[in-house]
Amino acid sequence: MGIATFGSMNVDWERRIDVDRLRSERLASLRAQLEKSEVGALLAFDFGNIRYMTATHIGTWAMDKLIRFSLITRNSDPISWDFGSAAKHHQLYNPWLGETHMEADADPHAPHHGAVAPRAENGARAGISILRGAFHPDSGIAEGVAAKVKRELEKFGVANEPLGIDVVELPILFALQAQGIRVIDGQQIFLEARRVKTRDEISLLTHAASMVDAAYDELYEFLRPGVRENEAVGLVSKKLYDLGSEYVEGVNAISGERCSPHPHVYSDRIIRPGDPAFFDILHSYNGYRTCYYRTFAVGSASSAQHDAYTKAREIMDRSIAMVRPGVTTADIVALWPKAEEFGFADEEAAFALQYGHGVGLSIWEKPIFSRLVSFDNPETLEVGMVFALETYWPSKDGIGAARIEEELVVTETGCEVITKFPAEDLMVAGAQRYFTINGPMNLIRDSQSHLNTPAGRGELA
Repeated sequence: MGIATFGSMNVDWERRIDVDRLRSERLASLRAQLEKSEVGALLAFDFGNIRYMTATHIGTWAMDKLIRFSLITRNSDPISWDFGSAAKHHQLYNPWLGETHMEADADPHAPHHGAVAPRAENGARAGISILRGAFHPDSGIAEGVAAKVKRELEKFGVANEPLGIDVVELPILFALQAQGIRVIDGQQIFLEARRVKTRDEISLLTHAASMVDAAYDELYEFLRPGVRENEAVGLVSKKLYDLGSEYVEGVNAISGERCSPHPHVYSDRIIRPGDPAFFDILHSYNGYRTCYYRTFAVGSASSAQHDAYTKAREIMDRSIAMVRPGVTTADIVALWPKAEEFGFADEEAAFALQYGHGVGLSIWEKPIFSRLVSFDNPETLEVGMVFALETYWPSKDGIGAARIEEELVVTETGCEVITKFPAEDLMVAGAQRYFTINGPMNLIRDSQSHLNTPAGRGELA
């Protein structure tokens, strides 16, 4: 299966991403999961779920605030309550929200169907949640949210059915329950809908990965002793935003002795000659994310670091070779080392070092690959799934480590890797700067100079 990549602009002379198809196919997938479920409606506060349902967006500043909410019932189009003037903007520029209405062929006597709606209303409306508790508890905001939701459930004949919610703040939950609404977990319904990607989602994910390819190329040219981890973060972020990134969620920059154990956060550490350094670049293009590790050595690499990289690459390559439709997550993680084999007490302590996860509008979607959960709860791979596989291995010197991540699309016959920056062997950055009297410095060398001479190693009589 060939995966198309395009420029970031729309043009009249080439068929690129079909955003109308993207919206309609996502909504159809969500409707299908809703119909299979026990709920009469789904209420979303999660930023990714709202976008998947309504194709609305008000900026990444709102991602962690739970201020927006959207509802879809079995008998209506999506309704989105949004932050102040954003609702009016949606009415002007998001015509696909249109008007909420009862399905034309709805049977009011059938299960999950009720009385025909008295009139149609625009699906984009002003509404606000409780600002993560910043509104005074007595302001009535939570009760207002519940009343808005209850009105639509009654209007579309599903008030007596369970309401599925993805994530919710407790005052909102209590207010809904006070309205007599039975709330259950709806997160799995959203995640099942998002499990298999459409052709346009795959193209967007591939384009997002191509932007990280470019960021890694610039980072490789920049890396040298004397630069700091936070400078690398700034360089990568600028490159991604210059290329049209919507949101740089994070750049994980880890070097030297910080590599083992992995701290999962960058610092202002100065990178030194011979240091290992690995990076994870997480950003989104039109909402679709990346999670993309690469490991380098700076100036030169120790034999221990090279061995660690070789081990991490072998684990990765065996895993990729196994990926095809019908294989399970348990089959993949069976190829991975146990936590005890690389220095951890158990799988929970080593979680996310040998790891896999779906990638889409969120960083971690279905399916999940981990020895912690996949043996007891295996998931079957399907054509159109997009996920990342991550491997890790510490070096024998107790300082360095290697971290590799590839993003894959499951195809009819196997998979296609969409992360293209070279990673088949350990790459050394900044090496062209070092020469000895015999020419370019050997790129495999121990960190202490005396260990790189026969006399220093005690090999002379």
